[in-house]
Amino acid sequence: MSWKNDIRAVVGIDFGTTYSGFAYCLTDFTKEIHTNKDWEGYAGHYKTNTVLEYDNDFDKVLKWGRPAFSKGTTNEANENESRSVGLFKLHLGKLQDHLKPKLPVEYKKAIIDYLKEMGEFIKKKIIEMVPGVNFYEQVLIVISVPSEYSKMELAIMRKCAFEADLIEEEYTNYLQFTTEPEAAAIYCMKNCFEVHAGTTYMIVDCGGGTVDLTTRKLNDDQLNEVTERAGDYCGSSFIDEAFLRHLGKIVGNSTIDKLRDKKSKSLQRMVDHFCKKAKFPFTGEDTDFQYELDISDIIKVLKKYVDDETKELMEEKNWLIEIDFEEIKLMFDPIVEKIIKMIETQLENCRDECSIIYLVGGFGQSKYLKKRIEEKFKDQVKTIVVPEDPIAAVVRGATLYGVSLHDQIYCMRKDEDIKFVLKNRILNYTYGIKVLRLFKHGDPPERKTSGGYVQSFFRIAKRGDNVDIDKEIPLDKYLYPVNEFQTSATFYIYYTKDDDPKYCDGMELLGTLKVDLSDDGPDRRVSFALSFGQMELTATARNEINGRNYHATFEINKEMIN
Repeated sequence: MSWKNDIRAVVGIDFGTTYSGFAYCLTDFTKEIHTNKDWEGYAGHYKTNTVLEYDNDFDKVLKWGRPAFSKGTTNEANENESRSVGLFKLHLGKLQDHLKPKLPVEYKKAIIDYLKEMGEFIKKKIIEMVPGVNFYEQVLIVISVPSEYSKMELAIMRKCAFEADLIEEEYTNYLQFTTEPEAAAIYCMKNCFEVHAGTTYMIVDCGGGTVDLTTRKLNDDQLNEVTERAGDYCGSSFIDEAFLRHLGKIVGNSTIDKLRDKKSKSLQRMVDHFCKKAKFPFTGEDTDFQYELDISDIIKVLKKYVDDETKELMEEKNWLIEIDFEEIKLMFDPIVEKIIKMIETQLENCRDECSIIYLVGGFGQSKYLKKRIEEKFKDQVKTIVVPEDPIAAVVRGATLYGVSLHDQIYCMRKDEDIKFVLKNRILNYTYGIKVLRLFKHGDPPERKTSGGYVQSFFRIAKRGDNVDIDKEIPLDKYLYPVNEFQTSATFYIYYTKDDDPKYCDGMELLGTLKVDLSDDGPDRRVSFALSFGQMELTATARNEINGRNYHATFEINKEMIN
């Protein structure tokens, strides 16, 4: 990595599905992590809502964060003059289309707009703390992402951060990524007394959209990943959706759809009321527990959208809806069961005995979730605990990740050696390149080209491999041009969940690497290697005949992210 100036501050950003936050550390003082709790019009909380309020044309952002969520001075009669948009992060990833929320704006625009508003707030804070700082060249930004994100999702996030003016150059080193459970693992390593040398522990990061797991072992002040990371869309926002489906059975699904379209802000406030009065306090122990929703008080505008039959029924109940213990439990259980299954799989694949499970994230504070996990795994795992400030674990860990990277860069400049906080990763995908090889027995005849070749997949690294960070993984054979007149070669780099595929069908194209082959002659051997850095991938090529390293830049296939 190349760095123009010394890093004077590190900023960790937790861009979440329902809530977002940031923390920062000044590198020239005590390296204390400061977690922001002072938002515009909203103080005393580690996070603010991942919500935007637009004008009626969805062109200009009027408010962001909690103010975009709160009722403020806008009355319900005029609320359609501005529109509130949330849950847009759920469109980034592999969530099935029918589960993605309908948005009145393109999801990348919403991400860019939110990062721009949050970025301006962060810049102001850092400049106040470090007068004269060059934000683009002296501040390292680390964004935490779900573990299930592929390299393509990282590329989209990087592009959005660039268009949001959070970074000055799209491919700058001053923006790095870490996964959410990885960041939480670093936080627990540094701040939880239960973790010591030799400890193997699991992080279960329960957010609004995703739940992400990683299992790590601490050795020599470095974290080793001991099994493949796992992530799924089973965060707490899906309990909110279950609540809305239940409500739709009472007041009509079309009523809920109309509220989403015309009164989204009122609908979000009603869901917030459910969260405060039902989702957060639900423990699964008090069978008399119930939730009461007074339509006349919480979401009076709903009355305008129900049909006559429903209106008559609701008037008989004084517009009061009661949801009992079993109904609330049914909202939780499908999500909780998914999380339990993920933990079970992680433990089965763990080579070392896992002694601790840490529950972090907003949903990690759920007493019902913890109770169910304890009931299932109390005989397998010695300690199941929610660390202090679990909602801030990821953002603090992301900042610590950046601090460790800063320390490594600083020591390299002084010709000193220091260990990065992470030693290795277990690959979530199989990586390789498309090659042209001679047709052989067993290949489908329809794949044979007129020249007698077949385009096939050549594996370089397999899903589940234990890979040291920044260590090159070479292709175990040399590659040659197809003919002596070939002046260049383009390597197509693919990734897949399959372990050992033969062809590139159905794979994701990660990007391309173009190599100059202008030297004459047929015997121009080229070596190729991949290296997996802190979060992003580097490809290199070398002419083994003349010893020349070709200048080849790896680029994400931009057509796939535009």
